Order: sequence, then C-alpha cells, then structure tokens
Amino acid sequence: MARPRKARRWFFEHGVSLIGALLIVFTIRSSFFESFKIPSGSMIPTILIGDHVLVNKFSYGMNLPFSEYFGEPIKIWKSDGPQRGEVVVFKYPRDESVNYIKRVIGVPGDQIVIRDRTLYVNDRRIALSPAEEKAAREVFASLDDPKLSEEDLSLFVEDLEGTKHFVLKDRNNFLTENFGPVLVPDGKYFVMGDNRDFSNDSRFWGFVSERQLRGRALFVWLSVWIAFDPFEFTFHPERFGKSI
Repeated sequence: MARPRKARRWFFEHGVSLIGALLIVFTIRSSFFESFKIPSGSMIPTILIGDHVLVNKFSYGMNLPFSEYFGEPIKIWKSDGPQRGEVVVFKYPRDESVNYIKRVIGVPGDQIVIRDRTLYVNDRRIALSPAEEKAAREVFASLDDPKLSEEDLSLFVEDLEGTKHFVLKDRNNFLTENFGPVLVPDGKYFVMGDNRDFSNDSRFWGFVSERQLRGRALFVWLSVWIAFDPFEFTFHPERFGKSI
C-alpha cells in the first residue's frame, strides 16, 4: 500500500509541476515567441542559411493560446500591422504549411514599381547606395560560399523609411528589371528578399495577407547548418544575438 501512495505523491509533487512547465512553454510558443530555422538564401546577407531566428508573435496582435492548432488563430487583440522595412515571418500564400521570411516593402495603399532595377514606393525612389569597401569585404567573407562572391554580386545599402539594410544584386542575371505598378490592397503586404535576384517573393506570387503573418523577426540566436548529401557543416558563433 505504501508504494502506490508514494507514486501518487511523486506525481502530484513532480508531474503537475512538469505539466505546468510544459503548458507555459507551449503557451509562449503559441502566442508570444517562436524560433524559425532559415533553410534558404533569399534574405542573404541579412539572414544566412542555417540561422535560427527568434520571432515576436505578438508584434501585430495576440492569438488565443493554442487556437492555431485547431484551425485559424483567434485574435485576442490586434495592433498596427508591420511597417515598411520590417522583416516578417509568414505562411507562404501558395502553401500555408510552409513558412517564409521576407522584408516588408509595401503596406496597404502603397503603389510599388520597379524601373530598370530601381525600386519606387508611391513614386518615391528608394535610396540605394554601394556599400563601403570594408563592409563589403566583411559581408562576403562571412558568406563563405564561392557561389556568393564579389565577382558575381554587388552589395548595396538600401534606405527604406529610415531602415537601412544590405541588399545583394546579381551582376550577371537580372531577375526583375521592371515590375508593376501594383497597388497593395487593404489587409495585404508586399514583401521582397534582400537577396534581390534570388528571392521568390511578392513579385511572383502576390501579396501576404494580414492573417498569414506569424510575427516580426527579432534576432539570430543560433547559426548552424548541417547537410548530409553531400555533407556540409557551417557554424557562425559570431552571429549569436545579431539583430535583424
């Protein structure tokens, strides 16, 4: 008789605490913060393949905990949507089981045009200037990939509503020299990758809806890539804590 009582006591002392801890963890993951691993290079050099990015899921509102596991998330409250220049994680509009990460270029009501590879938002040319030589050397050295070299790519600094960030452009093949004009509808967002000529984004499949947003990318908390066919291992400890 003593053994069953000890087992029950152990469960109430430790099992309930464990269940409570798990509920807290999954509540945080469901409504507050979540980590996403980046498998593609569309946001290079801002985000590298293998980066693990922490995402603030209540930047644009708060979901009822666990509601996303039973269908469409239920919003407890909404805040203003993303602003131009913010990097967001969202459900890919053509396959919502897949998450994408891109930079917001246009918000509802904006007109987007690309002329001769130059981006315009509401008829205003978005400032783009060549990166300083030292910064370019550091960026290309960090990429550690012969396919991403200064011989083939040019590094620029883009100023989008005061948000300055690097963008890469291909010297040889132009993905989109001209695009638009398109008007961003209500409740929608126009997004692009920072690796401009190697990004599958709104130029090809349209807009991201408000309900497809998962959250705003905050920083890189881990950067490691492992592949087995062929074997590849890349580790970037210097990227820990890098703000996005």
